[in-house]
Amino acid sequence: MQNASKMTENRIELVRRRIKDTCGATNRDPATVKLLAVSKLHPGSAVRALYAQGQRAFGENYVQEGIDKVAELTDLADIEWHMIGPLQSNKTRDVAENFAWVHTVDREKIAQRLNDQRPADLPPLNVCLQINVSGEASKSGIALAEALPLAQQIAASMPRLKLRGFMGMPEPGIGEPATRAQFQALAALIPAAQNRGIALDTLSMGMSDDMDWAIAEGSTMVRVGTALFGARRAA
Repeated sequence: MQNASKMTENRIELVRRRIKDTCGATNRDPATVKLLAVSKLHPGSAVRALYAQGQRAFGENYVQEGIDKVAELTDLADIEWHMIGPLQSNKTRDVAENFAWVHTVDREKIAQRLNDQRPADLPPLNVCLQINVSGEASKSGIALAEALPLAQQIAASMPRLKLRGFMGMPEPGIGEPATRAQFQALAALIPAAQNRGIALDTLSMGMSDDMDWAIAEGSTMVRVGTALFGARRAA
C-alpha cells in the first residue's frame, strides 16, 4: 500500500512539474492551467489516492461508471466530477443530477435536456461545447462553423447551464505543427465568442501525449489519464 501511495505521489508530481515547466517556457501562470484527472476504467481507490495528493477534479467517460464512483466517494465532499465522454439523450438526467461539468455538449437537444434536468438546488451545470476540430468522421463534436451559433443559443436561453468554453481533440499522430494548428483553431473560438458578448474562460484541450503543445496554445484545462493512473484495465 505504501509503495502504491508513493507511486501515485510521484506520478502527480511529475505531471504538475510538466505543467509548471511548460507554463514557464511559454510565459504563462501555472495557476491558469487546471489538471483534470481522467479516471475512467480505474477504481474508486485510485481516485481516492489522487485525492489524497490534493487532486480534486476527475473526468469520467462512461455515465454509469461515473455514477457508481460518485456514490462510492460521497465522503470526499469537495471532489469535482466532469463528464468527458459522449452523451446520449437517455443519460442526460443522470449527468445533470450528479456532475459539475460536461465537456461533450455537441447539439441543442443535449444542451436543452441538461438544462431542463439540472436540479434547482444545484448550481448551474458547467458545460463546454465539443468541437470536432480535426474534422474526422469518426469523432463526436460539432464543426467549428457551428460553434458560435450554438454557444449563443445556450448563453441566451438555458439558465441552468453555465457555458464555460470549448473542448476538442486534434487528429492523432500528425506531428507538432499540425497538432498545434488544430489547437490554435479551437483557441480562436474564445475571442470570437467574446466579440459576440459571450464571456467564456475554458479551453479543455490537451492530454498526456500532447498537453505541452496544448498549454502553449492556450489550454486552461488538460485531461490527463495514463500519466497519472498508469495503464487502464480493459473496458
